Order: sequence, then C-alpha cells, then structure tokens
Amino acid sequence: MIKQAIIPLAGLGTRLLPLTSVFAKELLPINGKPSLEYIIKECIEAGITEIIFIISKRKMMIKKYFYNDKFYKELIKKKKDQRIIQEYKKILKYRKIIKFVYQNKPKGTGDAVLKTKKYIKDKYFLMLLPDDLIIKKNCSKSMIKTHKKYKASVMASMSVNKKTVSRWGIYKLNKRLNKNDYLINNVIEKPNIKDAPSNKAVIGRYILPKKIFSKLKNLKPSKGGEIHITDAIQSLIDNNEKFIAHNFSGKYLDCGSMNGYINSSMEIAKL
Repeated sequence: MIKQAIIPLAGLGTRLLPLTSVFAKELLPINGKPSLEYIIKECIEAGITEIIFIISKRKMMIKKYFYNDKFYKELIKKKKDQRIIQEYKKILKYRKIIKFVYQNKPKGTGDAVLKTKKYIKDKYFLMLLPDDLIIKKNCSKSMIKTHKKYKASVMASMSVNKKTVSRWGIYKLNKRLNKNDYLINNVIEKPNIKDAPSNKAVIGRYILPKKIFSKLKNLKPSKGGEIHITDAIQSLIDNNEKFIAHNFSGKYLDCGSMNGYINSSMEIAKL
C-alpha cells in the first residue's frame, strides 16, 4: 500500500510575481481556500496517511499556516465563531499527518525528492507537484489503483499541444496496457519540438520507487543547472524498471502562472 506522499514546496514561484515576492504561492486562495489544501485533500482521499512537505527558509509561512495556534486560540476565545473553530480543527487534523523537510537552495525537483530519503519507509511513495491541480476525479487514487494492478511506478499523463512540449517532460510510449495505461520507453525533460517523441506530457503526479534515491544521489545538474527527477526516472527505465503513463480522467488546472491561477479560481468556483 502507498501511504506516504511528498510535496515539493521550496520553489520560488517566479511565474506568479509580484505576488510571490511576499507570499507563498501554495497559500494563494483559490475560491476561498489555499491551493495547497486541494492537494492535501486529494492525498487523504487516496488513502495517504503521511505527507512530507519540502520547504525552504523563505517559505516558512507554510509551516506557520499549520502551527498558528496562539492566533486561533485567542480569536476563538474572543469570537466563539463556529466557522473559525471548524477551520482550526481542520488545520489540527492536517497537522497530524504532515512533516517538514528543507531544501534551502533551489536545485530542482530531483534534489527536493532526495531530501526526503530518510523518511520514506515503503517500496513506493506518491509525489504531487502543487502547481498542478486535477479536479473532478482523484488522480492519485486512480494512479494507486494502476500501481496495485501492475506493481509498477506510475506517472500522470496528458496530451499537450505539440508547440508547448518544451515546457514538459515528454514520454516515448511503449505498449498499451489498457485504455488508460501505457508502458514508457523513455521520458525526456523539456525537449525541442523536433526532438519530442510524442505530445504525451508528465503531469505533476508520480508514484516512485524508493530505489530512485540511489539514482538521485549520483545525478549531476542538467538543464537549467537543476537536478531533474525525469533524469533519475530514465536511469531506472534503462535498468529495466517498469514505469507506466496513466491517462487520468480529471480536469487539469495549471496554478503556477498568473493566467492559470485566475482560470483555476473560475473553474473551481463552478464545482
């Protein structure tokens, strides 16, 4: 069973400047609720019992969000407002399953994952990228179902416009397993249009094997001077580790850009 999830939160959020010059993008409200809470809810509904947040010293407000007891206790004492009481109870519930680790230098997602090595207990774990919201269907839950069936690593997959492939990790697909799942031959980080093997992109949900840590430990920085998780995944595929691309059925929302953030608020308000 997959019971642990990791969520990298140490990124600078430059696509959402100037807001992110003073505020953690993951706490920006979407329809009245921080975007991070949608990710936490997805994890809990998928059966996750421990979530590891990777933050930096610049993002300490994320930790404070879950540990602001004095503020809540004083406010509840003064106001006795049921809505405030319920919000505080919800945060206390989340806090029971959250751990924090630190990535103080932005060296990429691969480096962020490596910071969690000593906390991961089982053979596989879930990773979610907070810029990517998937609504209407629980993507993590359906990926865990595929993992159980094939005993393999799984990554969310979506068709993207061929002109935008340089934004994504792109799959070269192998054989089709069923209507939603394909074996992967390889994955290329942000290829040029002419080098892209398909228009099937990695979206921010991964079920990864614990053995990925040994690959990450030996990786050197690549594109953009960062350590990319896709390079470690490719190294595992080269060693005959099975990875599956899962075509999820929910609706994808990009919360990492200003236009995407505004659009996400409007889409979630319709639910």
